[in-house]
Parts: sequence; C-alpha cells; structure tokens
Amino acid sequence: MKKIKTILIILAIILLAILLWWFFTADKKTGYINETKILGNTEDLVSFSVEPGQEVSGEIIATGSIKGGYFFEGNILVNILDDNKKLLRAGNGNAKTDWMTSEPVGFDAILDFTKLKKGNAYIEIHNDNASGLPEKDKSILIPIIIN
Repeated sequence: MKKIKTILIILAIILLAILLWWFFTADKKTGYINETKILGNTEDLVSFSVEPGQEVSGEIIATGSIKGGYFFEGNILVNILDDNKKLLRAGNGNAKTDWMTSEPVGFDAILDFTKLKKGNAYIEIHNDNASGLPEKDKSILIPIIIN
C-alpha cells in the first residue's frame, strides 16, 4: 500500500511539472510556444515598432530604424513569413531619412495581416539587394503572433 502511495505522489509531481511548463511557455490563444528572440543580423536593427512575440492583426504601419546598407533607391523589403520562414506576403518600406549613409536610417512600412492564418509568424526586414548576389543578402526576423 505504501509503494502505491509513493508511485501516485511521483506521478502527481510529474503531472504538475508538465502543467507548469505548459502554463509558462504556451500561448493560450494559439497553442503555440512563443518565440521572442530576434533572428538574423540583429546588430543592424536599431529600433522597430513591433515587439518580438507581439500579437498583430489587420493592417498596421510599422516604423523602424536600421543601419548597414539595407536600402536601394530608398526601398527596403519588409515581408511576412510563416512559422517555417516561407513567404506569406511580400512588402516593402520606404526610407524616411537619407538612405545613402552608414548611419541608421528611419523607415516605415504598411503590413497587412488580414486573411492570413492565425499563429506564429515572422516579420522579415530584408535588404533590397540590387546586385542579386546571395552573399550580399541580409535579413532580420522578428517573431510575431498573427491573431
């Protein structure tokens, strides 16, 4: 009888640990695990109005500042990717300050999340690589939750 009681206590502790892990890591609305780490060339991103892990919906105007030569003719690519980093919606942003500088450049972009599948996704800020050479590509991925 004492052995059965010990086994039940151990099982209850394991179950409690699993429930606590789920409670602190799972998004209650989507059931996905939130990732809040910015990926890619993170040192180039000075600021961005959408925070990692933020829930987004509808159409929003995102603003930011980036350094490191992401612009061509004042244009920067700002895309929406799915959780597997596949393109959902292509977009672009426009420089709001002098884009031909080594200093940070302010930009804005309209991001449209309407009719996109709810769940984890990424906003990709990608350089407008006029050369077409893959070794010149640079990007930053900001994890978000489409709601």
